[in-house]
Amino acid sequence: MKVVAIIQARMGSTRLPGKVMMDLAGEPMLARVVNRVGRASKLDAVVVATTTNSDDDPIVDLCQKRGRPVFRGSEEDVLDRYYQTAVAHSAEAIVRITSDCPLIEPEIIDAVVLEFLSRYPNIDYVSNAIQRSYPRGLDVGIISFGALERAWTEDENPAWREHVTQYIVRNPDLFHIHGVENDVDYSYMRWTVDAPEDLAFVRRIYDHLPNDEFNWKDVILLLERNPEWLEINRHIKQKTVS
Repeated sequence: MKVVAIIQARMGSTRLPGKVMMDLAGEPMLARVVNRVGRASKLDAVVVATTTNSDDDPIVDLCQKRGRPVFRGSEEDVLDRYYQTAVAHSAEAIVRITSDCPLIEPEIIDAVVLEFLSRYPNIDYVSNAIQRSYPRGLDVGIISFGALERAWTEDENPAWREHVTQYIVRNPDLFHIHGVENDVDYSYMRWTVDAPEDLAFVRRIYDHLPNDEFNWKDVILLLERNPEWLEINRHIKQKTVS
């Protein structure tokens, strides 16, 4: 089975425009995400999926300079962008990653992929964000191509299509879904980047850990020694899907 990680990325952002190209310890944030995803051992390919909007040309330029596969598709219909990227790369299972997660963990990606493979073909979607126990920003979901294609065909809600998997998770009677949970609940931690305070928090982590080759448990240990860092972005509210 060909497992392809698709990292959605665009320059547009309501609260922090251009965040994917902002500096993070000497590298664009997107490069950090791609590097970390690329270290997962259970992936056959990693593709950045951006839009046809000219504002996203810097993303394409970065990928081309780094020799990373990139696909351009719909800006608003992210589900279509995922589907078209999956078709172009002959994906049989698709790992969804967002580009605002520069602490994304290869070990967790592999665990979620292995859980999916152990249940296939009697599974459509596995995610560690169905019942949250990991920090927000370590979200990993893997979808069978068949389930992705069905959602692409049947989902008529533009707001859901923007978030790719909403049709699947909101229709458990149509899809076989399984959640992956951690032994310790760290869901109160916010490691994603959606606001300036989030970026300040992640920069603090990168200032104290080597390059981007650290493990998520190294971050946990660092935060246990510096719990006040969690206050940097604790007040930021996550956008909800209606």
